[in-house]
Amino acid sequence: MFYLRLVLTAMRSLDSHFLRSLLATLGVLIGVGSVVACMSIIEGATGQILRNLKSLGSDMIFVQPATARVEGRRVGVAQTLLLEDVQALERELGEQVNGMAPVALDAGVPVKYFQKSDDFTIIATSDKYFELNDYKAAEGRVFSHGESQDELALVACLGSKVAEKLFGGMHPVGQTVRIRNAAYRVLGVMEARGNVGFIDADQTVYIPVRAGLRRFFNRRWLNYLTIQGAHRTEVEQLKQQVQKALRNVHNIRVGQPDDFEVSTLEEVVRDVNQATVIFKVVFYSIAGISLVVGGIGIMNIMLVSVTERTREIGVRMAVGARRSDILLQFLVEALIITLLGGAFGLLLGVLFADLLDKVLEGMFNTEINTSVVFTALLTTTVVGVISGIYPAFKASRLDPVEALRYE
Repeated sequence: MFYLRLVLTAMRSLDSHFLRSLLATLGVLIGVGSVVACMSIIEGATGQILRNLKSLGSDMIFVQPATARVEGRRVGVAQTLLLEDVQALERELGEQVNGMAPVALDAGVPVKYFQKSDDFTIIATSDKYFELNDYKAAEGRVFSHGESQDELALVACLGSKVAEKLFGGMHPVGQTVRIRNAAYRVLGVMEARGNVGFIDADQTVYIPVRAGLRRFFNRRWLNYLTIQGAHRTEVEQLKQQVQKALRNVHNIRVGQPDDFEVSTLEEVVRDVNQATVIFKVVFYSIAGISLVVGGIGIMNIMLVSVTERTREIGVRMAVGARRSDILLQFLVEALIITLLGGAFGLLLGVLFADLLDKVLEGMFNTEINTSVVFTALLTTTVVGVISGIYPAFKASRLDPVEALRYE
């Protein structure tokens, strides 16, 4: 009963200065809304990336060129991973792998069908890419092993959104699209898949690797190589064999660093989690500034309230209120202000996250889970206590006699 009466008294006091109390909650409202929005974005994006990576299978190994450096500074990737390396690995590893898929890619490439044109990602790869990623054609077919090895095979498979944007309701199979200055015959349209790893498969055009390297990219090196092991329990052992084989192919002597990088799926997931931690720190720091400003605003309002109600505090003490009662009263008032701001901030953050879902058009979904709600409410409570504890302590330490004389 005592605590209920305390809350009702605090509510009446805040209601008597409604506009001031409302303005005090704005800082907390914006801060909590920012925290919720940031957390929903990070949780949604991280969850999407991790789900896409895990869908590749735990037996995947990724090989990419090492980072090129000049005087210690990163200047891009080394051009050291070639198709010849893929052939050497196939000979060396034999039945220890289910397959290998070389990949060369370029983003933002204009693809045109008559007057319709848009920018998409181009991936030059082999037929094994579709098999390893369990990625099938919804219409037509993917290119064959022979076409993958043919340097003159100007054929392509379109992601589902590519076909939709360029052809609308027409059937793309058998039609010709222009990629830069060359004409490619469409063999098939892929099923709607979303992301494969870090790549939006639906917004991608796939071409045979040899023809792609020669006719489109005009180079010999690959961006990365995907290897699927035949035995999931021996992924780490397979990784070591891949490193050993590539060092031999590249004639790397003992003590010299590798000019390539080999990673298992578990290591890639760990790197993503580490990168996520950095983004969380940055996002939360920015959102935390709003909460600090909001907390300072509440402390300022509470100090003004203590000054205005000095005579009231004296009367309460004179009729028997203890110092702890006065401290608790002002602390509850500060807490109510922040909890109201936190509740409306939580609602604002949820609405903003929902708006982002619509703006991003399915690139990834924001996630509002229990940890997001709990963190928002916990943060609000902490801000309320910290902001109100000094004004409450100041009110509780007033001299009753001097408080009664205050005008």
